[in-house]
Formats: sequence, C-alpha cells, structure tokens
Amino acid sequence: MTTTTEALVAQADPLDHPDARATAEHAHLEALLRCWLQETGVEVLPGPLSVELPSSGLALVTEVTHCSPTGWHRFAPVRVRRADGGELSPADPVLAVNLIGTEASARGGARTGGVPTGEVADLVERTAESVRRMTEFIADRRSAPADHADAFLNAEQALLLGHLHHPAPKSRDGVHPDEARAYAAELRGKFRLSWFAADPSVVSHDAVEGAPSLGGRDTVQLLADLAEGGPNDGRVLIPAHPWQARNLLLRPRIKALVESGQLQPLGELGPEWYASSSLRTVYRSDAPVMLKLSLGLRITNSRRESTRTELKRGLEINRLIDAGHTAPTYGAFPGFSIVRDPAWIAVDEPGRAGGPEITGLDVAVREVPADVTDYRCLAGLVAPRPGLGRSALGEIVAGQGTGAAERWVSDYTDRVLVPMLHLYSATGIGLEAHQQNTLVRLDSSGGVAGSAFRDNQGYYLASSYLPALLDRLGVEESTLAVVDGSIVDERLSYYLLRNQALAIIGCLGVEGLADERELLSVMAGRLTAALPALAEAGPDGDRLATRWLSADSLPGKGNLLTRLHGIDEVLAPLDAQSVYLDMPNPLVQVIP
Repeated sequence: MTTTTEALVAQADPLDHPDARATAEHAHLEALLRCWLQETGVEVLPGPLSVELPSSGLALVTEVTHCSPTGWHRFAPVRVRRADGGELSPADPVLAVNLIGTEASARGGARTGGVPTGEVADLVERTAESVRRMTEFIADRRSAPADHADAFLNAEQALLLGHLHHPAPKSRDGVHPDEARAYAAELRGKFRLSWFAADPSVVSHDAVEGAPSLGGRDTVQLLADLAEGGPNDGRVLIPAHPWQARNLLLRPRIKALVESGQLQPLGELGPEWYASSSLRTVYRSDAPVMLKLSLGLRITNSRRESTRTELKRGLEINRLIDAGHTAPTYGAFPGFSIVRDPAWIAVDEPGRAGGPEITGLDVAVREVPADVTDYRCLAGLVAPRPGLGRSALGEIVAGQGTGAAERWVSDYTDRVLVPMLHLYSATGIGLEAHQQNTLVRLDSSGGVAGSAFRDNQGYYLASSYLPALLDRLGVEESTLAVVDGSIVDERLSYYLLRNQALAIIGCLGVEGLADERELLSVMAGRLTAALPALAEAGPDGDRLATRWLSADSLPGKGNLLTRLHGIDEVLAPLDAQSVYLDMPNPLVQVIP
C-alpha cells in the first residue's frame, strides 16, 4: 500500500501542468513556501504540511513531495484552510503572499520598527505582476522550445522561473507587456540600443591601457565603433537600454543637459543585442565585449543602476590582476578566472561636484571570455524547464551514467567553489558569486573544466587585507566594499555556499539523479581535502571552510523579509544590505 506522499509523487508534477498560468501560480506558491519555511526556521519533513497563519485565522496546507536538505523543497498543490478545519479551497499566489506578508508583519518582521506601512500591498502587487510575466515566459518557451546555436546565450535565457527562493521572482515594475517581448531574456529578446551624443565636457570615462578586448581603442572609440552610425563631430556616443533612454528624459538633471544642448538623444543605432540573464547586460556573438547598462527597473530587490564607485571597481580589479595580486589563486587553479570589466563611461549630471553617485546614463564594458560558448551561467544550468523535461544540468548528468552526479559535484567543488575560497584566503577579496554571476566552463562531455566570476559590483574586501591591497596598487583608497571580515564571511556563506554551490545539489536531488545527502557528503569531503591549501593561502585561510564544515548553522539571506522591509540592496549600507538569518547548515548533517 502506498502512502499519500508516494501517491502524490507518482502524479504529474504541477510544474508540468499544460496550462502555463497554472504552472506559474504553482511555481510562485512553491517559492513563497520555501521562503517562509526557511526564514521562520520551520523543520520540513516529507508528508503533510500545514502553515498556520493566526493573524488571518487561516492556514496553507499541502504535501512536501521532495524534502530537500539544501532547501529545494517541492510541494503538491496548495490549498487554504480555515483554522477551525473548515472547507479547503485552492490557493493562488496573490492571496497566499498577502496572507504570509500580513502574518510576517504581525510578527514584527525582522527589524526594529517592524514591516513598513505599504510593503505588504507592494509585494502583493509585484507578485501579481510576476505571475503574469512568468505565465507568458512559460507559454512562449513551450511553443518554441528550440535553442540557439550559441550555447552561452541559451543558458542566459533559461531562467523561466527565476529565483526559486524569492516571492516575486519575475517582477519588473515599469515594463509594459508589449516591451517585454523585446527586452526579456526569457522571451529571447533582442533589441537595438538607444544612443546619446554628449559634449565631452559632461562625460567621464576610464579604461585599462592595453586591455585585449578593447582592441587598442579607448572607451570613446570602442563605443563609436559599436554604434555603427551617429554624428562624427567630436561628441561622445553613449548607449543606453531603450527603456532607460526614455526614462532618463524625465529626470530633471538629464533633461537640463538635453535642453542646454550638451546631450542629444539620437534614437536607436547599430545592430541588435540580446538581453542576458541580468536583463541589463547585453551580448552579441559577433562583438568583442558585452555592455552592462544601467536599468532603473526594480528587479527582485533592487533598481539596477550602476554607482560611480562600481564602475571604477571593475578597473581596480583589472589592475589588481595585472599587478599579480590574484597570481597565487590563478597559479593554483589555472581553470579559474575573473571576467574583466576593463572600461567604463558615464554622463556627469550638472550641479554635482566631483561627479554624481548615480547618473543612469553609464556603461561598463565587459570582456567576452575566450571560448565563451564553453561557459554556462550556473543559474541557467540549474533552472527548471517546466513542461519541457530536465534542467540543462540534469540532462548532462543523466547522460553520463552511474556516479555522474557525484563526479560532477566533486569537480564543481574543486574547480568552482574552492578557487573562490582560495582567492578570499589569499587576498581578502570575497566574490558575490551567486548563481547568475558564476560561469561554469564545460568540457566536450559536459564535465566541469573550470569557472569564471563576472560582476563589477560584487567584490567585498576584508578590512584586514586593505593595507596590502593599497600597497600593491600604490593608491590611498580602494573602491571595493571594505568591511569587517565577519561580514564578508556572512556574505560568502550565503552567496558561495547556499545560493551557488548547494544549488547544484538541490537541482540534482529534485530531478532524482542522486540523494542530496550523498552529494553533500561528496562536497564536504572535497572541502575537507582543500583545507591545507586554503590554510597555506593566507592567515587563517581555512577559517571559512572550516566553519562550513563544523557550524550547526550558517547565515542565509531572507528574500521575503528583505522585500517586506523595502530594502534596495544596491543602495543600502553594506552592513544592512539584506535581512540575514541563521539557518541550519546542511553540510554538518552528513559529517560523521
């Protein structure tokens, strides 16, 4: 006789429901439940689950069909029940997020002062919008599932469900549905860039001399070549995302530049570019660089506009690499690299001495790695493909035979995770290497050959390492996010371990390709083997990995509570960027 849970597992996966709206709604309910269970510390067990919500007198009830030690739980259809045990009715994500947001607010949230007024309503609105967008993404991909010839681009466009631990993963307030067709990576969007001609007196820019991806050009000449048109009268050509270009003209300082004649909108120029997984970084297979553009949309928890510090940070990392600062890690792990951002350009708003913090009209130039089609964005590798079969990672591992999952996790730990830990031990530089910023280089059989990190924003520096870094560059200050080592440890415990590396294990476990606890044991074993090299890399260099292998709990980010507290993670202070909570450490569950 089968149990109720076994019977539910045998049924069709709700994410494979033929109706795209039903799939999108269930995906949101699952993400919301994962957030709530993790952020409230509820122990999750296989079988019936009841999430009691006393403030409303209701409960969300379901079955846990896959109980995941890494947090990648799966659930049967979710229903609403009255506290008195009254009749069940199907839940929808808009109602569910209202109930859970109200409950979180009643409990006081996670910070002094509680949940700010209006944030529950805002999250409800954003969830409804996210469901609509996800429905379109799923329906579109099911109707035209064939991939591009460019494997790198396929991974960038694979995130149909988005962040699996965020209550509104596809919310993009401000984009009209008609615009999404061109701008959304999930819809394989491509578009021409909008360009501005700026008087050189209102432009700042910098570049690393001799950067190969610039082809001997400075930033101004590179962008003029990419525009493939426009005036040749000494003004500087600067591209913008089309949505941003329209929005900028409403901003008083940009409007003043246009009215003074110092800035002229030129409209769309040049060939089409593809949106990548971040939406604002654009890619063309025939271009030597990618362009990271500012985008004032609020996506998940932040508006995606670059600060001047972030633009300069990319060049500082370039110069540190050239000065040999990363040589110990590059020498020990030749398959690991940092994708360089060797140039930037930005318009200076009037009336701000020393340049603005954010202009909204700026570009970071990013190199295209050699053999780019061998690289895959990790988020794209592990992304579910509802109604279309396994994830890209699942397909790779399923085709490699017995023991493939264990080999993949072992190689991943050695060639992706450990090099990032080694860099931190050797230099104090902590990479904000979440799934979207982590590129995995695959060999011809789909195995892990190496890795790269990309982002001009996500560099922390433990303050004790600051003097050595300044001495290496011969400067008096750094653009990196300098904080106490304990804060870097907290961030890396989330980004490197929970968000990034454990996603591999969660994905393979959900798809039935291995037992998650066995894969956790493999990862723990490879981390243990790496401890001597980490200890040798720098003072107390094995500290963080040892903590991962021994602590009962580790920091994790609460995306639901971060959203309910209205925190913009780009603009918030470094020590209060998000809501961080102590959560059980799955690695210690498998260590004897």
